[in-house]
Amino acid sequence: MPPDAGRAAEQVARQSYGKLIAFLAAHSRDVPAAEDALSEALASALRVWPERGVPDKPEAWLLVAARRNLTQAARHRTVAANAQTTIRVAFEEAEERMNETGHALFPDERLKLLFVCTHPAIDSSVHTALMLQTVLGIEAKTIARAFVVSPEAMSQRLVRAKVKIRDAGIPFDVPARHALPKRLAAVLSAIYAAYGLGWDGLDGEEERHSLAGEAIWLGRALLAVLPDEPEAMGLLSLMLHCEARRSARRDFNGRYVPLDEQDTAAWNVNMITEADALLRKAGDFDRFGPFQCQAAIQSVHAARRLSGTTDWQALTTLYAALVTMKPTLGARVAQAAVLGRALSASAGLEQLDRLDPRDTAAYQPYWAVRAFLLARAGDDAAAVDAYLTAIGLSDSSAVRDFLTARLNEARRATPG
Repeated sequence: MPPDAGRAAEQVARQSYGKLIAFLAAHSRDVPAAEDALSEALASALRVWPERGVPDKPEAWLLVAARRNLTQAARHRTVAANAQTTIRVAFEEAEERMNETGHALFPDERLKLLFVCTHPAIDSSVHTALMLQTVLGIEAKTIARAFVVSPEAMSQRLVRAKVKIRDAGIPFDVPARHALPKRLAAVLSAIYAAYGLGWDGLDGEEERHSLAGEAIWLGRALLAVLPDEPEAMGLLSLMLHCEARRSARRDFNGRYVPLDEQDTAAWNVNMITEADALLRKAGDFDRFGPFQCQAAIQSVHAARRLSGTTDWQALTTLYAALVTMKPTLGARVAQAAVLGRALSASAGLEQLDRLDPRDTAAYQPYWAVRAFLLARAGDDAAAVDAYLTAIGLSDSSAVRDFLTARLNEARRATPG
């Protein structure tokens, strides 16, 4: 196979998977069938493109091929004739629209699919995972690792949820205002989870960077549909603040650089300015939520580019608010790190000691923060043990190298 054809198919699949699945599923009301149809279209592309060349509009090619696969599959199932007609007409109209404009223009239905995945008929424990796979095309094994379950169990949950969407006839639309609060919270969490997976791609994988960009796009699209939702503003502000620092996360030699040591001149000022403007606008609604709080935390860090120092006391106040609203393990560990800087290492360690060991045993950030605070407190022997655990739990080679350097510092400081 000519490498260009394989790369083109892979690129379209990575960049357009969620958009294509959402469009196919929105019109067929059948997520598994949409996934099967697109998979067959991608397989066809790998067979046809090497012989005939990569089409000028590969995304449109895949949509048309998947549409035909979906229609053919419908004919072989016992479905109502009007359902077949709806599928056929919808995609024929989409194909005509693309031919008329000369571009692969078709409605982006991903927001609708996000809300479908949070419908009350779907088990809430699978909402985020379902959105990550169907809308962003993340593999079940990757999702399973993030949720600390087996790939097999995660795959089974996802399959059951997709069948439920089809069999329950869940509508593909953004819910009415009165039904928004619970479902909106799940959508916001899923978008941020997607951004987090992209952000964690520290070792330079292109697809991870792309995933972070997709999450930001979804955040913008959600805010366009719900312009008066302060938490949607908070989420986008939070992601933009984090993304503004992407290029500063490594030095010239590719080594990991922690936030408080990053060169602020490398931060994206335009993103920071937009993020702060969103946060101020969200404040006008007087409904302060966890995403706004997290964005405010990042804004305090961003202010170092102007003041030259970090306001640790402000961070202490904001983390106290965050753990009150959303006492997640990550928030409580981060709060301990801030207490260790704002007050004392012992204050941070006391916060860590309050956490359930069953929750922290395999949580890498806990051990990294604990090691840092132990070293700061002068307990270098204990810090060595904590650093070793943190290194063993890290998936990033750059982070492992950084922690190894800190480990060696602690070893040199250990008496004897």
